Amino acid sequence: MEHNTVENKNDITRDRVSRSRFMFYVQLFCIVAFMLGGCYNLYKHRYAGKPEVAVPESTLYNPKYK
Repeated sequence: MEHNTVENKNDITRDRVSRSRFMFYVQLFCIVAFMLGGCYNLYKHRYAGKPEVAVPESTLYNPKYK
C-alpha cells in the first residue's frame, strides 16, 4: 500500500517553533484588539460634561430667602 502524499514543510502542526510563533502573534493581535475596543468603548461613553441643573435658591451654600 503506497501513499501518494507530499509532506508540507510549511505546515504549522509539524514545527513547534512555527506554531508557538503563530500563537504568540494571535495572542498579541487579540490583546491589541481588546485594548482598542475597550478604549473606543470608554471614549464612546465618556463624561459629557457638567449639565445645567436648576437649583432652588434656598438650597445654595449662601441661601437667598424671600
